[in-house]
Amino acid sequence: MDTVTLSPKFQVVIPQTIREALQLTAGEKLRVLRYADRVEFIPVRPVQQMRGFLRGMDTTIEREDDRL
Repeated sequence: MDTVTLSPKFQVVIPQTIREALQLTAGEKLRVLRYADRVEFIPVRPVQQMRGFLRGMDTTIEREDDRL
């Protein structure tokens, strides 16, 4: 687990291993959320890039009759 330091300007540097794993690039937009007692950064991806990301999801759930 990596540790970062909050700068006097309230900035953090995302560790290189995380940047590479998530394929983050300089200037990329991230959503910042407060979730319970932590901060989460979520990359904003174009819709075209998200195409097919749910492929393989199990859709064999039981549905109500009016939801078919």
